[in-house]
Amino acid sequence: MYKSDWKTECRNIGLLLLAATLVGWSIDSLPWVLFISTLAYLAWSLYQLQRIHSWLYGEEKPDPPEAKGLWGDVFDGIYRLQRQGKEERLRLQAVVDYLQDSFASLDDGAVMIDSRGNIEWTNQAAGKLLGLRYPEDTKQQLVNFIRAPEFIRYFEGQDYSTSLQLTSPYNGHYKLQISVTNFGRGSRLLFVRDITATDRMQQMLKDFVANVSHELRTPLTVITGYLETLSDNSYSLDDELRWRRAVDQMLVQSHRMESLIKDLIVLSRLESLPDIAEQLPMAIRPMLEVIRDDVLTAVKSPREIIIDCDDSLQLVGNSIELQSAFSNLIMNAAKYTPVEGEITIRWFADGQHLCLSVEDNGEGIDSHHLPRLTERFYRVDKSRSIETGGTGLGLAIVKHILLHHEAELMISSQVGKGSTFSCLFPRSRALSQLDRA
Repeated sequence: MYKSDWKTECRNIGLLLLAATLVGWSIDSLPWVLFISTLAYLAWSLYQLQRIHSWLYGEEKPDPPEAKGLWGDVFDGIYRLQRQGKEERLRLQAVVDYLQDSFASLDDGAVMIDSRGNIEWTNQAAGKLLGLRYPEDTKQQLVNFIRAPEFIRYFEGQDYSTSLQLTSPYNGHYKLQISVTNFGRGSRLLFVRDITATDRMQQMLKDFVANVSHELRTPLTVITGYLETLSDNSYSLDDELRWRRAVDQMLVQSHRMESLIKDLIVLSRLESLPDIAEQLPMAIRPMLEVIRDDVLTAVKSPREIIIDCDDSLQLVGNSIELQSAFSNLIMNAAKYTPVEGEITIRWFADGQHLCLSVEDNGEGIDSHHLPRLTERFYRVDKSRSIETGGTGLGLAIVKHILLHHEAELMISSQVGKGSTFSCLFPRSRALSQLDRA
């Protein structure tokens, strides 16, 4: 159709020029006749353009102007594009209205943010949790309403793989969990969840564990003291062998309960203190040598513990907490490594991290257990844990200590080949010989 109209238009122009040529030739004014004919054609084309302009930008008219030929096709084509655009806008608006209605019914707050960080839309829950008002606050910077430094770092850092927890800047009684998702061309969708009840329950649980642990400590100390006295003086009892066995078993379980309470208190303290009090540079080798001597004394049966340490690297942190974390890892390796087994402790730096790894050649751990090893009281083999006297809290303590030092625990293991536990610290915590000079 379009090719036909173009051919028709070209044929009309050709006929016009031919007629102008014949007329101009007959009256001996060919240039003037061609010039006037060209002006007439241009005037007619400008008239059609003016009709298009009036239709598009003048008073709203649903139908295009009447025209034939090529210009008629132009009018009809523009009209079809207008109608398609209008239908597409209506469809997109329906989708937006549906999403907004869906978000509006949520108990969680929802905020749509453009590529410049301005608020585009908020639901009612966002007003309750963050104090945002729609539509009054649209086109305003979100960071003008949430000024908490940790939120600004999170929002502008562009790393939304984890959520952020903070107290509501609008109502301090709310504890919020904030997550952000990217969509479109730089736009973001922010979700806000009220976790006040969950946070309060977790805090109550932590307080309960801490209080119970402290309350049990005193009576257990008394019981252990009497059991130790009975064990030391069991020769005076009538049935020495029978009583000694019973007293010794009670004493073992009493010491085990003491260890459990001690670990619970340590874990409760770590969870209640988000930041460590003092961070100083420390040499790692002396700490590892002390831990090695303590572990070899505790396990009693022979193990070979090798220390491979880069003495040029010092670590900035809390020595008491780090010694507790490293001691837990090395003691675990010793417990689960067979007699005459080998444990290798390495302290080194790679491209991005400082690393302390504890590698053993023990029985290893099945892969499906690895993600849960740092959970409280999680045991791979309950019978073996009872036999070795573990409390099930050691790796949970290690995890929290590493969090205090911006570090993470990586675990790799193969059944029958042993395990490697690695503490990865950021390079910013390194103090090298050049720094000390």
